[in-house]
Amino acid sequence: MKNSRKISVIVGTRPNFIKVTRFKKVAAKYDDLDLEIVHTGQHYDEKMASVFFDQFGLRPDHFLNVAQGEPFVQIAETIEKLGNHFKSSSPDLVVVVGDVNSTLAAAIAANKCGIPIAHLESGLRSFDREMPEEHNRKVADILADIHFITEDSGLENLRAEKISESGLTFVGNTMIDTLVAFSEDIQKSSIVADIKAAKNEFALVTIHRPSNVDSKDGLLLVLDVLRELSKKIKIVFTAHPRTRKRMEEFSIADDFNSISGLTILPPLSYFDFQKLVSDSRFVLTDSGGIQEETTFLRKPCLTLRPNTERPSTITIGSNTLLPFETDKIMQAVDSILKGNYKTGEIPHLWDGKATERVMKRLVEFLDSGQ
Repeated sequence: MKNSRKISVIVGTRPNFIKVTRFKKVAAKYDDLDLEIVHTGQHYDEKMASVFFDQFGLRPDHFLNVAQGEPFVQIAETIEKLGNHFKSSSPDLVVVVGDVNSTLAAAIAANKCGIPIAHLESGLRSFDREMPEEHNRKVADILADIHFITEDSGLENLRAEKISESGLTFVGNTMIDTLVAFSEDIQKSSIVADIKAAKNEFALVTIHRPSNVDSKDGLLLVLDVLRELSKKIKIVFTAHPRTRKRMEEFSIADDFNSISGLTILPPLSYFDFQKLVSDSRFVLTDSGGIQEETTFLRKPCLTLRPNTERPSTITIGSNTLLPFETDKIMQAVDSILKGNYKTGEIPHLWDGKATERVMKRLVEFLDSGQ
């Protein structure tokens, strides 16, 4: 009988949660595997809690309750609390997820505690040094022993950076695993009917990056785009509370509310949001993960960013990068509405079974020590 081995999976933000929803269920198939989920608390509110508790049925085993604050303060506290946790929990391996501050902190803490590291969603690069996430993911990759890769660009980037070939493991995308596993629950959501929308007759908009919503000029540009877009199709805009607050601060909330055919919603549960993605005609966003979900669904996605760390969503999938310029955005919208937009394909191994491949590799590593 083998001794039980412990794996600690560290999460801190909502996108992290969505990437690990099936980890415990798949780990339970191994008699000698003990998998714990540690939530740093980097992002925490009731909506995010409900994602774990109510929808995914996934309860973190440990909650570190790291305080909100300046990134350097939060990262330092996370490193300290994770280091203390690792000393008491004694995991055989730590899995760090994505590219957020908790990812960086977990990789450093595990490294300093002498614990092997696996990085989930390894090798993604925007090549934009102004993005904090770019530094987080690169440090995690340098410290990791196992690199779980979601797309071809990740493999190419890690090889170019001379990362050891022995750790490179192409597994696919665990975020898609969640989309597949909960597809029936998503389709049962009543959100589209609740807001009196109709399938394929509205555009879903998510704009949240500080550069787009934290200044009056940025919000006025969003306002201009929505006004022009509303002339062509109904709009559902999921607005972050910070965005709503800025609208009020800059005295332009009434301008948004006066747009005909625009429905503004607060952040939604995972099932409700994915139902909107599924039933929309297209998505207009500045997000990262949504590019992957729309590619899997082969749903047109217009991403208002100068770069993406997920190029397969463009070269293979249904995503297009655009500058935040109204005319160019409307040209792309017209292409979609006229049926001239690309269909896109689903990238390799985005099949809903990435978590199984992840767990198999983790067990192999623990069995062999490499």
